[in-house]
Amino acid sequence: MATPERAALSVLTPHGDIDASTIEPLSAQMSAAAQAGASVILDAAAITFGDSTFLNLLLSTHRQTDLRIAAVPDGIGRLLSLTGADTVLRLFHTVEQARVATPPPPEDRTTAI
Repeated sequence: MATPERAALSVLTPHGDIDASTIEPLSAQMSAAAQAGASVILDAAAITFGDSTFLNLLLSTHRQTDLRIAAVPDGIGRLLSLTGADTVLRLFHTVEQARVATPPPPEDRTTAI
């Protein structure tokens, strides 16, 4: 029997550049998943670029739900590292590692930022 955390899990796989001109579809998907109470796995492997709007989306989603970011490419990893977001967001090497991770307590999402 699946646990509630495992049952409510949304895996999103965006690709290409994520910036102010392209963020709306991903933003809508992440918002819908968060509003539905699902944990969100962002498979970042195919993201080639992310700007401040992308970073803002990650942090906003992190505050709303259990966000797990998997397969972070080097460029996105640099963005997260330079801004210190890598110390707040939950990063995983693979989607499978993110899938089996235990959700953090809700208070960890709101006080860390």
